[in-house]
Amino acid sequence: MTIRVIIVDDQSMVRAGFAALLSAQSDIDVVGEAPDGRQGVHVSRSTHPDVVLMDVRMPEMDGLAATRELLTPPPGVVHRPKVLMLTTFDVDDYVYAALRAGASGFLLKDAPPADLISAVRVVAAGEALLAPTVTKRLIEDFAKTRPTRRDRSPRLKSLTPREIEVLELIARGLSNQEIAQKLVLAEQTVKTHIGRVLAKLGLRDRAQAVIFAYESGLVTPGDQ
Repeated sequence: MTIRVIIVDDQSMVRAGFAALLSAQSDIDVVGEAPDGRQGVHVSRSTHPDVVLMDVRMPEMDGLAATRELLTPPPGVVHRPKVLMLTTFDVDDYVYAALRAGASGFLLKDAPPADLISAVRVVAAGEALLAPTVTKRLIEDFAKTRPTRRDRSPRLKSLTPREIEVLELIARGLSNQEIAQKLVLAEQTVKTHIGRVLAKLGLRDRAQAVIFAYESGLVTPGDQ
């Protein structure tokens, strides 16, 4: 199955470079591009991509606003692509807001080409790009700037003890394989638990699960 991708970035050289790199992959098809968020939303609605590479800062409409429009579309619009934010370290807080809006993760613009290709495949497969250590560190930093809950969210009561364990380990940045090893479970069993956690809590993906774990009081920033 070919992964359909659009690239939304206000720098033409960036769009051209990413398009050339991704188009060279047999399983990826770049079906459109746009220089700002507003046009990006329009292109996405007309091409129905699987993944949108979305820059954070752009004229007309920035990446955060565009992500919200794509993932909370008006009545009658059913297509919701996966959104992968493109960023640099100077817009970290903005990226956190994008994750809360439903983006499936982010990638630094100066990441190696192989990382970009892998990121598109990971996000297209329904996973969130939260494995890199930098992502976990950033989310913890963001959480530190917000009030810590003294009590846990009532929504956690819908989870089994095992599901709560899995959610906590997701929030700490562990991969499915690492969670499986830590809890002595089969990796497929871990995937099943994660699916149930997302369904019970009404969360879109792993990225949303990490945010929820911090904001619900299950995980406290800095805990090991």
